[in-house]
Amino acid sequence: MTHCDVVVLGAGASGLVCAAQCAKRGRRVVVVDHADRPGRKVRISGGGRCNVTNRRVRAEDYVCANPHFVKSALAQDPPKRFLAFLAAHGVEAVEADHGRLFCVPGAAAVVAALLREAEEVGVSLALGESIREVSATDNGFHVHCRTRSYASRSLVVATGGPAWPRIGATDFGLRLAEQFGLRVFPARPGLVPLRASEDLVGFCRELSGISLPVRVVVEGARVPDSIEDALLFTHRGISGPAILDASLYWVPGRHLAIDLLPGRDIGEMLAQSPRREIRNALAAALPARLAELLCRRHGWSGQAGNLPKKQRLVLERTIHAFPFLPSGPEGLDKAEATLGGVDTDGVSSKTMEAKAVPGLYFIGEVLDVTGRLGGYNLQWAWSSGFVAGQRA
Repeated sequence: MTHCDVVVLGAGASGLVCAAQCAKRGRRVVVVDHADRPGRKVRISGGGRCNVTNRRVRAEDYVCANPHFVKSALAQDPPKRFLAFLAAHGVEAVEADHGRLFCVPGAAAVVAALLREAEEVGVSLALGESIREVSATDNGFHVHCRTRSYASRSLVVATGGPAWPRIGATDFGLRLAEQFGLRVFPARPGLVPLRASEDLVGFCRELSGISLPVRVVVEGARVPDSIEDALLFTHRGISGPAILDASLYWVPGRHLAIDLLPGRDIGEMLAQSPRREIRNALAAALPARLAELLCRRHGWSGQAGNLPKKQRLVLERTIHAFPFLPSGPEGLDKAEATLGGVDTDGVSSKTMEAKAVPGLYFIGEVLDVTGRLGGYNLQWAWSSGFVAGQRA
């Protein structure tokens, strides 16, 4: 039995930040992970570019049963702290569209910086260690792993959610929370492609691989800002940044209204090409294949200048609010994040400590906190890990 002050379960984004912060306070810290390499999800985030945070991070950009829960952690650890940390390690972040900040050298540089800091402050890593049993004791916790066991005063659960199982993600942290009596909301796929209903599957399949900028409205949802980004047609439905973002707010039975030409005056566009076939006039702004299929689906034909006003208005409404009823989301294996998780009502928003179990902390994606696309989920990992690291 190895005795220490803090055991962190999970060597991901939140776990590594938390471990370093604990060690800076003089705590003896061990990070346990069943994977052989730390920072698995960080390494592949943003296609390897690592969208480390966002220039504008607000509580409204997170989906949580308690919309106020994230405020304290984000205030204690705003994006500028992590950006300063990266800069101190020679890692530059550059801003892209929608305030997204990416790491210039790539995701591996972010993981290297996290590991360098952890090593400098004396954090011990126990990698490739599957966890067999976790239990509470009179003095803290016991963690029994494949080859060794640990006794600690504090236990931090930073195991993430079950999204992206191909990189080793599991629901272990959710089961552990239930073991200690915390309520857990069922895990659901978030930031995930949406499958098309039967009447649109063929339409999407014919357009598979085509991408275009859109604006998406989710029926009945309160979204803090309009969702404007790229949509990608797939052989099963729709994907792309706009759809992944919209998936956080979509519920079964609700339509999406997709503006296929945001900011464009379609009537004026048609009037400028009165002698062109409607599909060709639309193809001046839309992908040609999409323009053709829309015309075929809705029976729009003839020259643009001969289109009756009533039909033109229908055409404009259809293109600016193309109705899409998803049959459902793709599964957790295709999701970039997990919706649901440990109910935040049972966790202190200021410390991340379980209210009913002193010394037990939950951070990162294992909690019922899911950020929008664009660096928000990694920022939550940094912030929640930082906050727990000041107390655990």
